[in-house]
Amino acid sequence: MNSIRYSAEEAAPSRAIACIVASGLLFSCLDTSAKYLVLSGMDALFVSWMRFLEHVVLALILFKAWRTPAMFRVVNLPAQVLRGAFLFGSTIFNFLALETLQLAQTMSIAFFAPMLITALAGPLLGEWAGWRRWLAIAAGFVGVLVITRPGFGTFELGHLFALGSMLSNSFYVIMTRRMGAKESAESMIFYSALAPVVLIAPTVPYTASMPADLFHWAILLSLGFYGGFGHWLLIRAYKLATTSALAPYPYMQMVWMIFLGFVVFDQFPNRWTLAGAAIIVASGLYIVHREHRLRLKNSTAPNAADEELAKKL
Repeated sequence: MNSIRYSAEEAAPSRAIACIVASGLLFSCLDTSAKYLVLSGMDALFVSWMRFLEHVVLALILFKAWRTPAMFRVVNLPAQVLRGAFLFGSTIFNFLALETLQLAQTMSIAFFAPMLITALAGPLLGEWAGWRRWLAIAAGFVGVLVITRPGFGTFELGHLFALGSMLSNSFYVIMTRRMGAKESAESMIFYSALAPVVLIAPTVPYTASMPADLFHWAILLSLGFYGGFGHWLLIRAYKLATTSALAPYPYMQMVWMIFLGFVVFDQFPNRWTLAGAAIIVASGLYIVHREHRLRLKNSTAPNAADEELAKKL
């Protein structure tokens, strides 16, 4: 009976897999486009602001704001603003990191976020990890050290920005978990983009740098499409399948990043980046496996004592 339930929970429809793989491709195109614009001389802060401005416009259109009043209603406005600030921090730090790091390097460090979220969920959400998952978190951190190699003359400012992006994204996800039960999905998507647009607007007169030609304008205006449609596909994927069923597929984004980095920038990750990425991916997949086992144990625990024991596994 358990095996039947396990198979049903883990089966992922091909449409869900297609959506999540396509979202990874779009997010990779977003990072590639941002890196291209920043390297061409545009200010990273302005590029990031434009990305969120386009996101706001797309959200208003896609959600048909004129028919969706729930999109503008909030329970906790300061929390919405803070969550948007964390998302902006994740974006701007990532764009700054891309000035000096390869696409695969920033993505490898970003993949440590699920492990950091697992660690932070204990003190912040009361969702404590067991010792096996803590070992996986430690292994993932080793993977980050393999990529950055501090003390070996390879750690640079770009690595620090990439770590800041990963940390900001982790707090963004933590706040999403805390707010998800009270705030509507439409309002969270809308305000997460609106907050950065409003907060960073005063800097635009000082950071704005117009694209040099129509080609650069097209790249700049594509950022909102990549980000907005990518998030829509991600939401669609998780409506069609469970989180555990789709867990391995976001790591496909590493393939897109390596491919685009090679094609667009003639860059290929070195052996240290590949080794560190492999360690981080393996650690992340193990944490997903443990969380799935935990859900199964909790669903079959006959009493409160057994359920508490399951949480410590």
